[in-house]
Amino acid sequence: MATSSSTGSPAAAPDPVLAALTAPDGPFALVEEDVLGVPLRVLAERPRSITTFVERARGFGDREYLVHEDRRITFTRHVRDVASTAHALRERYGVGPGDRVAILAANRPEWLTAFQAAAALGAIAVGMNGWWAADEIRYAVADCAPTVLIADRRRLERLGGAAAAADELGLPVVEMEGDFAALTEYAPDADLPPGAADEDDPALILYTSGTTGRPKGAVLTHRNVVAMQNLQALLAARASAHSPAAPAQAPPGRWLVNSPFFHVSGLLAGAVAALAGGQTMVLYAGRFEVPRLLELIERERCTTWSLVPTLGWRVVNHPDTARHDLSSIVRLGGGSAAFSPELVRRLQEVFPGAKGALGVGYGLTESGGVATTAGAAQLEGVPGAIGTAVPTVEVTIRHEDGTERPDGVEGELWIRSPLVMRGYWRNEEATAKALTPDRWLRTGDLGFARAGRFHLATRRSDLILRGGENVYPAEIEHCLDAHPDVAESVVVGVPHPEWGEEVKAIVVPAQGSPITAAELGAYVAERLAHFKVPAHWELRAEPLPRTPTGKVIRAVATGGRPADLVEE
Repeated sequence: MATSSSTGSPAAAPDPVLAALTAPDGPFALVEEDVLGVPLRVLAERPRSITTFVERARGFGDREYLVHEDRRITFTRHVRDVASTAHALRERYGVGPGDRVAILAANRPEWLTAFQAAAALGAIAVGMNGWWAADEIRYAVADCAPTVLIADRRRLERLGGAAAAADELGLPVVEMEGDFAALTEYAPDADLPPGAADEDDPALILYTSGTTGRPKGAVLTHRNVVAMQNLQALLAARASAHSPAAPAQAPPGRWLVNSPFFHVSGLLAGAVAALAGGQTMVLYAGRFEVPRLLELIERERCTTWSLVPTLGWRVVNHPDTARHDLSSIVRLGGGSAAFSPELVRRLQEVFPGAKGALGVGYGLTESGGVATTAGAAQLEGVPGAIGTAVPTVEVTIRHEDGTERPDGVEGELWIRSPLVMRGYWRNEEATAKALTPDRWLRTGDLGFARAGRFHLATRRSDLILRGGENVYPAEIEHCLDAHPDVAESVVVGVPHPEWGEEVKAIVVPAQGSPITAAELGAYVAERLAHFKVPAHWELRAEPLPRTPTGKVIRAVATGGRPADLVEE
């Protein structure tokens, strides 16, 4: 439900189908309950732990849950593997309630097995960014202090291999390719542990890029994860009710998943939702290549694909697209960045089976996933539209002093719901800045509301969104400023037709330094993930413009080209 503005402007027209679904006698009845001291609307009948989804998945039997390269894993086999791995983690590595289990890998079945096994023990899975460089991995391990690290070989090579990583980090390391099978075979007939003691216990830490230069760990609880899945099920039921042509008993979907599991979109909207709903996940492995993606859709008869705009543009513009049978796709979803009306139109031409069935959600890691949704009709007509607030989620536009903004007036989007994170891991200061005492999440995103529909005006003033990945300039600036030949730097985003934005660094070298852009690029590449390495460089001879308090004035720094500018 979207909150009204301070002028009492009307909300979006009520949906009678949604009202019936969420009525006291409906299948998704909503009630008001206390959530961490705040009364919120929640689903009356809901699981209290992620483990309930795992246990119920036994009922899907020999239906495929995961397709990964040449591997096909049924629900029955997956539940067995989760139970065995949970016992192995507890008995071999001492993992118990509240302990962290760090996972560092590309999307593969072992990722999900480890995550759900940790949840079954009441432990906290830590989804580490698979694109991190060695220093970033070291920082996150020191921050979350895991009991064990489970990682694939490629990521461990960044730390010198499994043995070297274990020695340096001072903790057990399980390499997925060589060691994980011993966990899934440890207790093949074991019962699944019961899961968390309380639904507000932490279940997951997902790191977000930090405006202060270091990532922060958003702590999501079992309630948050369950609420996201329940919300998806409710939205699916509403969509089905609005589509008379939809069969009453549609066959289970086959979801193409290429969004990483260390993002809420890949893990919660993808893996957990598929687990709970009996859907098959077809995992795209390796570097993104349009021909391979198209072949996978055609071969596996995928029905659903969730994408970011960058990938959408690659597909609609690729010469091979027209040569493939993509008729199996009946639904497209997306997020992470704005979908232009032209991209929405082109996607529905390429995937005709999904015409009218394209929806985009807006949300953050901190909001536990989706907060608003917009369908194809709205997206085609209104650039920047993010739709209406979804059930159980309150969205409002606020002034910086916390007061609500009138209809049509720009302000900051605030979100409150049972999906919103508990807080940042061991960072009370950052938590207090992000969450109000009554648990409103300040998103930092600017937008406005009109008749209950929300629109993004701008992003956070300093955020760069490159191909769906958040890049915070401060982190790159800190890296550059640590170089002995750099006097000062500022990092900004520049428009790019495919990625949305690319990273640009403006650097003032130390006096007399012969440093080049190529050398600086190599330096950053050794320390940060590839998507954070600037694609554009300016080396300037004069100091950067600053405020009286010493803060770089980004608009002035990027607005002109002084005569003595050197560019490489």
